Amino acid sequence: MVQAALAGDVETLLKGRRFEGLMQVLALTHAGMTIGEFHAAVEAWFTSATHPRYGRPYVDLTYLPMQELLRHLRANGFKNFIVSGGGTDFMRVWAERVYGIPPEQVLGSTARTTFELRDGGPVLTKTLDQLFVNDKEGKPVMIHQFIGRRPILCCGNSDGDLAMLQYTTINNPRPSFGLLVHHTDGEREYAYDAVTKSTGRLVNALKEAPGCGWLVVDMKRDWTAVFHD
Repeated sequence: MVQAALAGDVETLLKGRRFEGLMQVLALTHAGMTIGEFHAAVEAWFTSATHPRYGRPYVDLTYLPMQELLRHLRANGFKNFIVSGGGTDFMRVWAERVYGIPPEQVLGSTARTTFELRDGGPVLTKTLDQLFVNDKEGKPVMIHQFIGRRPILCCGNSDGDLAMLQYTTINNPRPSFGLLVHHTDGEREYAYDAVTKSTGRLVNALKEAPGCGWLVVDMKRDWTAVFHD
């Protein structure tokens, strides 16, 4: 399973009721670290890592249309959340700087954290206990538990977002809107849907979109620019 992770086989990592592959990877990397140590490691990655294809820092590779939408929503009184399969602690380090979304509005995969006093100071330590992977049907559950109300706008780009789109738009007592980004631009970004090497597939959500009234954005056709300058 660890070899699968090194190969980028996310689907293999997420197989099984307990996500055994992912559990092994986390055991090798995160468990036992204090939150402070983990924060420092993420910060070091954030300030030094570059994308292997583009040769640019990852912070420079956020989607311009996404940033524009977030700014528009904030300016009109909306409260934006990130609901992702990524680790909550990982995303909280940089989400506010990159997306303008504060840590308390970041919902990701989690595990139990322990508390203790060391040398008179409070310390939180990451564990593997009660691992919850925030993907697929887990996303509406996480939204309910930590936000407490149904969204009225949901944007996704894979089948991992299908349940969240359904939860947002089907029988919602308030007017709601669903959007799917279809990655079709192999030149400026990547083209994938049913076949993908390292990220979520987009098949079932794409099939359901017309019947549910979700807007499907074709990246190659609809986006004048992909990344912000």
